[in-house]
Amino acid sequence: MTEILALIPARGGSKGIPRKNIRNFAGYPLIAWSIAAAKQATCVARIIVSTDDEEIASVGREYGAETPFLRPFELAQDQTTDLPVFEHALKWLEENEGYQPGIVIQLRPTSPVRPRDCVNNAVRILLDHDDADCVRGVVLAGQNPHKMWRVAGEDQPMRPLLQVDGIAEPYNAPRQILPPVYWQTGHIDAIRVSTIVQKQSLTGDVIYPLLIDPRYTVDIDNLSDWAKYEVLTTSGLEIVTPGRLKRSMPEKIDLIICDFDGVITDNRVWVDQDGKESVAAYRSDSIRIKELRDQGI
Repeated sequence: MTEILALIPARGGSKGIPRKNIRNFAGYPLIAWSIAAAKQATCVARIIVSTDDEEIASVGREYGAETPFLRPFELAQDQTTDLPVFEHALKWLEENEGYQPGIVIQLRPTSPVRPRDCVNNAVRILLDHDDADCVRGVVLAGQNPHKMWRVAGEDQPMRPLLQVDGIAEPYNAPRQILPPVYWQTGHIDAIRVSTIVQKQSLTGDVIYPLLIDPRYTVDIDNLSDWAKYEVLTTSGLEIVTPGRLKRSMPEKIDLIICDFDGVITDNRVWVDQDGKESVAAYRSDSIRIKELRDQGI
């Protein structure tokens, strides 16, 4: 049976959103959402957080991950790519524990809103295809790159980004006849360890897709993204959560909208012989409304 490791990279020096990986996202530290995705997957044997930061490591352990090592400082810089981070983790585990998984799952903390079957499905696709080096989560692209351009400067002519066989001017074509294009998300990568070790790549050459509903698309870069995507956790999507969702009250309430029957009334209804309904208004509710106004609402 193939041993499967979930590895969650989470460095401490985020610049766009300071302390991003342990910042509260919909009631839980951001990293807890990726740990939860690994914990609920039936195929994952171990969950490890790769971080250079002891506080992040502590939060990772609190939510069920292992932190057997701290990532070296030189592998936690702004320009550090994912590959050396994974190479370091695999080398450390082999040299210090004799542990050699066959598949490693990457779960980026910045894509916390995941379908519940995301991890298991990615691993299943990888195992079903012997030629696969990697499985990567993708969604249908919101913008079609066939209508994008390369611009060398205002005094230079533009060049189309892509060409399409059989369509002379794809940038002038209706989108319905253009080939569908998919955007890679940060939800998941399922990678054969041989791809990392032997091919020195996180994807290799043969990459299969895990098609994800675009409603789950989340990639947090700044605080405006943060607030926007927190709303998804209470939107009715079936998602993996670290625990019971905690919906916090806003700091300032500008407006309250409520139903009428049973809220501004006492829920009584009269029906006459013709089927006409009447309700009884509950005057005490006006006192509650005055109290809300006194609070600035």
